[in-house]
Amino acid sequence: MSARERIVELKRRMGESIIGQDAVIERIVIGLLTNGNLLVEGLPGLAKTRAIKALARNVEADFSRIQFTPDLLPSDVTGTEVYYQKDGRGEFRFEPGPIFANIVLGDEINRAPAKVQAAMLEAMEERQVTVAGTTHEMPPLFMVMATQNPVEQEGTYPLPEAQMDRFLMHVRIGYTPVEDEVRIIELVREEENAPTAEHSDESAPTDTGRIPQSAIFAARAEIGRVHVSGTIARYIADVVYATRTPDRYSEDLARWIDVGASPRGSLALDRCSRAHAWLNGREYVDPGDVRAIVHDCLRHRLMLSYEAQGEGVSADRVIDTVVGQIALP
Repeated sequence: MSARERIVELKRRMGESIIGQDAVIERIVIGLLTNGNLLVEGLPGLAKTRAIKALARNVEADFSRIQFTPDLLPSDVTGTEVYYQKDGRGEFRFEPGPIFANIVLGDEINRAPAKVQAAMLEAMEERQVTVAGTTHEMPPLFMVMATQNPVEQEGTYPLPEAQMDRFLMHVRIGYTPVEDEVRIIELVREEENAPTAEHSDESAPTDTGRIPQSAIFAARAEIGRVHVSGTIARYIADVVYATRTPDRYSEDLARWIDVGASPRGSLALDRCSRAHAWLNGREYVDPGDVRAIVHDCLRHRLMLSYEAQGEGVSADRVIDTVVGQIALP
């Protein structure tokens, strides 16, 4: 089985337990394939936690969950030195925190104070943690998916814009259609009855196998060879640059945008569009790949003006306007 077939199988398995959120599943898989970290925003109960658990369950990987609360300390995330004594001799040993896993869920990251957020984001960016002068590397396969609730703001610590920029994508998850809601009810009912079925004589549990990490690394190598033409690269650069010079394109954009996307936005668009093309069976990137992923890569990198916020203009609307102003290659 090829690397792409394994990744397609991973998406299929995730789709069996996450109903009506195909776009979110695709973004999570793209984040895994591009060695990036995701910020997922949505109301409670929309399968944010379930989605990342479905990924971890189907990949040969260690999974860790961190529930962020206002009383959390940086050492609760990264780990700390612990003093051990044996046979009259003592020594300090590093006890790794929950950040040392292959797939990490940071639940409600905006409920942790700034020090904890900074400690986690440093580990995400540098792929290492330094404690007591000693540097500890993250595993080769390392991905963080942080979640936050967009509605409830009491007792939260919003992430600064500079730290938001470190996430590869900002994925928004919404309500599913009513038809999918029926399927969700049926799925959960089946899962509730599953333990009873497992103990009956009529059923025998089957082991479908988990996707090996080698398949993910092989997929990353293939994505690295996906062709990006000079015109597509210029198209990506033009879209990002337009957010920095909005006055050149329209009066509305000039009023709406205070600060445009950083070069990380261009890099994110390049990586994610290549992964999107690869998932769709192509060895080259076309403008459709860029447009399919542009909102997730740029919505958290724009600082909108007070005027835009007062008018109820969202980052997605601003990005739509920007993309509409840039000619297709």
